[in-house]
Amino acid sequence: MLDPTILTLGGIVLGIAIIERILERWGVIDLVDQFEKVMRFILPVTFYGALLYFFATFMF
Repeated sequence: MLDPTILTLGGIVLGIAIIERILERWGVIDLVDQFEKVMRFILPVTFYGALLYFFATFMF
């Protein structure tokens, strides 16, 4: 159930979110806005890709 591919994708997304929070605290709002624009596209693509991968490789 704990697939390394799914965990790696989740870790990458979580890491980017943490980096975004740190940059927000440092006051680099321009860079945070750029991250937000990129993540608005990457998060749904990653989620649906991981969901599709999970159902394609999961043995019921």
